Parts: sequence; structure tokens; C-alpha cells
Amino acid sequence: MSRFSTWVLRVLAILAAIAVVSACGDDDDATDGEVESETPASPEASVEPTEIAFVAGFKPQANLPFVGVYVAQEQGFFADEGLEVTIEHDTGGQGEAVRLLVAGEIEFTTADAAVVMQRRSDPGLPLLAVAQIGQTGQQGYAVKEDSGMDSPADWAGKIVGFKGAAAPPDLFAILEANGLSEDDIELVNIGFDPRVFVEGQVDVYPLFLSNEPFTIEQRLNTPITIFEAADYDIPTLGLTYVTSEDYAAEDPEAVEAFLRATLRGISWAAENRDEALAIVEIYAPEEDPELMAFMFDTELEAARVGAGTEGIGLFDDERWLALYELLLEHEGLTEEIDPAAAYDGSFVTEIYAEEP
Repeated sequence: MSRFSTWVLRVLAILAAIAVVSACGDDDDATDGEVESETPASPEASVEPTEIAFVAGFKPQANLPFVGVYVAQEQGFFADEGLEVTIEHDTGGQGEAVRLLVAGEIEFTTADAAVVMQRRSDPGLPLLAVAQIGQTGQQGYAVKEDSGMDSPADWAGKIVGFKGAAAPPDLFAILEANGLSEDDIELVNIGFDPRVFVEGQVDVYPLFLSNEPFTIEQRLNTPITIFEAADYDIPTLGLTYVTSEDYAAEDPEAVEAFLRATLRGISWAAENRDEALAIVEIYAPEEDPELMAFMFDTELEAARVGAGTEGIGLFDDERWLALYELLLEHEGLTEEIDPAAAYDGSFVTEIYAEEP
């Protein structure tokens, strides 16, 4: 055999060997792919998130329970709890959220503690407060700073306004604490426009403490003096997170997960105020940023008194009962109820017990 023939044979042998090695490499790749495709997904990846619908009790704004939800959504706290939360708002504030809750179409909303008890009394709705965010009432009563009225005792003979369908029990309690009765004042329903007060159509204006002082003083240039029920040891409570009795019984884990995420959201907001207010703007882009900041600061302060000193969202059994008795005394309830059945503080208590 010639040298050339020998060289050709060697080259062919080398090429054949390379082809075999390449083929083996392709088989290994194919095997790796098959093994990977047959590997089962992790348990976490296969678990579907729990879907929850939350409808805030009013338009988008910086009410503290709303902020807790906004932050929990944007910071991923709901996702951490395995929740997929839809956020809507009852922009009219006419109780549509409560109707949806009772109908089982949503899982959570917000409501004033007194409203929870009133709706359980009439028409007997199975509402259940599960976190007490506002530890003091939402409403106060304003007079113009130069009015000469230094206490509610000076309201005699004055026009005193109220909002909603009926004057609230705390107004009558304030009058009583200052030696007056309803007969000593002219009580009128004035709606929700503070200009009726600024223009002098009413002497005593019922205002929401978290926003209207800012509007009246900063935007309507009218200095005011504010009287609150708490000034006279009259029990009041503010906004709560609310679910239905049925949902709390059927899925307590989801209730606790929702509260854990939202309370975490409130805590984060308290420590990161500017970032939290930026998140509020995502949901309430048309609202005055300065007003939103005032609202947030006011409600955070109100959440940190009473039981809130031990942890935002905790219930105070004595204050809840005292509020119930106030409602009964001043005809704020149509029928008597069991006040203890209107709230369940165990969820929030358990959440704080879990903390190291």
C-alpha cells in the first residue's frame, strides 16, 4: 500500500471517530432534555393563589386601611401570602361594598365599627370586623376660630349640622356631656360640602377628621376649632377591615393571610411615608397629594392610640362594648345585638403572637 493510501485511511478513521463522539454527545444532550422535562414542578409552583376581592368603602384615597391594601399589592405582600387580590372602590360610599360582601361576591371591605353593629342590628347583616384600624372615631365638630364658641356648651341656640340619614349618637352624647339636649340646638342635615359652613349657613359643622380640617383651613382659608367625642370620654371607634361570618368560618387561613399582608403594608407605609404616598398616587391620581399626606398622617396617629399602642389592628373589648352601649342609649341601633359577635380579634392577635 502506498503512503498516500495509508494517509487517506488514517484520515477516514479519525473522521469516523469524531462522528461517533459527536453522536454520543447528541445522545447525552437528548437524554438531559428528557430528564429535565420529566422532573415534576415544585409544590410551590403548582399551588394556585387564593383569589380575593377587596372593595374599599369609599373612593381611592389615603384612608389607612386603603393604604395597607395598596402597599400590600404593590410591594408583593399579598403574593408572599399566596393571595391574588383584586382592588376596587365603592366610590359613592353608599354601602354597595357591604351588599357585595353579604352576597358573597367579594371577601373584604372597610366599615366604621359603629356601622358594623348598626348593620347587624338592622337589617341583620352577618358582617364581621376582623381588624380595628381606627382606634378613635372618624368625625369631629368644627366651629370657626373666631366664633366665640369655646365649648359645646356654647352651641345653645346655634345651627348644628349632621351628615347622612340621621344625626350620630356621639353628637347627642357630646350635647349631654355639656348640659344640652337636642331641643337646645337647631339640627339640620347639611350634606358633605364644607362651603355651607364657610359661608355661614351652619354654625357647627360635622367633619371627617382625616381630610376636612385640611380642606377648610388650607383650601378654604377658614381657621377652625374642633371638638371630638373623645375629649369628653365618649367612646368612638373608626374604620375596620370587614368580612362576612361565612367567609371567616369557611377560610380562616385566607382571612389571616389577608390581614397579615395588609398590616405589614401599614407597617411598611409608616416606615416609608414618602414611598407609601407615591403608591397612593397610583390608585388616587386625581387627589391632592398634600391632602393625601394629611389624611395618612392623621389616620396613622389615630391607629396608634388605645389598643393600637400594642399593635395596629388590635381590638379593645371594653371600648367596643362601650361603643355598643352608647349606640343603644342614643337610639343608634334598631334592635339589640350581641356586640361580641360583631367582631373577631383572634386573627390579629394570632398574627402578632407569631412575631419573634
